[in-house]
Amino acid sequence: LRGLEPAAKPRLHVFLATSDLHLKYKLRITREQALDQITKMVRFGRQHCEEVEFSAEDASRTDIDYLCQVVLAAVESGADIINLPDTVGYSTPDDYAEMFRQVRARLGKHPQVVLSAHCHDDLGLALANSLAAIDAGVRQIECTINGIGERAGNASLEELAVALHVRQNRYTVSTRLRLEKLYPTSRMLSTITGISVPPNK
Repeated sequence: LRGLEPAAKPRLHVFLATSDLHLKYKLRITREQALDQITKMVRFGRQHCEEVEFSAEDASRTDIDYLCQVVLAAVESGADIINLPDTVGYSTPDDYAEMFRQVRARLGKHPQVVLSAHCHDDLGLALANSLAAIDAGVRQIECTINGIGERAGNASLEELAVALHVRQNRYTVSTRLRLEKLYPTSRMLSTITGISVPPNK
């Protein structure tokens, strides 16, 4: 928490896996234990930070009724932002958007909560899933320069920003990003990491 002290707008981001696969084989805890931990850590975060984001790791493979239960518990414990990651790049655009629609419907009395997407590109669908999430009411997209990230990477910030810019008539949201800075930023990251952007990008 001390690391947040100099931040202009501090936010604590906490997460816990929620899919039965992760609960059983990675965390070795029950759904009830996970709910208890989520409630406790979000409450703790709220006591120490004015903004708390909760991520349900592996949300796209989580039973939807349980996921809605988790999200409601996190919000009622003080979470302002709910992030539902496609942690292993498993989802398709229709499925991912529907997950957000169902969660939003269950959050009916909490319209102020911001929904957030975090997509991985294992099936080459990170950008498509992110755009589908925007269609479903998501207002925060977690993405990376050059799509860098574990395994096949995350949704590419530059592709998302340009898609939203050139298709403003389709996606009625804006990013306020300075598009002319995307290319030099991408080149700088390639130089730092030694990982080149594919020529077709």
